[in-house]
Amino acid sequence: MPEIDAFYEVRQWFGFVQEVVHEGGPAPEQPLLKAAAGVVIKNPFAGRYVEDLSPLTAPSASIGTALGARVAALLGGRPVEGYGKGGMAGTNGEQDHVVACVTTVFGDAFRAAVGGGAAWISSATKTVGAGAQLDIPLAFKDELYVRSHYDAVTIAIPDAPRPDELLICVAASTRGRIHHRVGGLTRDEAITRLGE
Repeated sequence: MPEIDAFYEVRQWFGFVQEVVHEGGPAPEQPLLKAAAGVVIKNPFAGRYVEDLSPLTAPSASIGTALGARVAALLGGRPVEGYGKGGMAGTNGEQDHVVACVTTVFGDAFRAAVGGGAAWISSATKTVGAGAQLDIPLAFKDELYVRSHYDAVTIAIPDAPRPDELLICVAASTRGRIHHRVGGLTRDEAITRLGE
């Protein structure tokens, strides 16, 4: 797996996979796989206000690449159709410390690591105590308005983030929701539009 920049002091990595076979109706031909991958790092700005957060942003492509590779591996080589990103700051940090780690620099690297994507990457960030839950939003990787792929992956790490840590994470899915049936732009229509 790719390593991340030495600027980030890593305490732990995590990964999670969920396989949805059905939602009460008939089982589809292909189950839905959703995965999340993350890293817990020391927050160099915990406990103090710093105007310039660019030291967190500048090397963040390395986190995007590493997490993208990990989440793709968790899906077992199946193509990624949906994706999202996010993170949580411990209580001595700020939400903007997380946001600084998951900007476009991070997002572009993550997108490339999971096989590309044309759509904006949905995200969620907050400041929390250890063990808090985060719902990482998912959307279709090539068109944000494909309703079938609106979903989420919920993560919680019992001992993270500690007050002086940041938890940075990504999520990916292999298809839309099982039994999605609320209309709107379809995956295939979005792909056709991209080809025009």
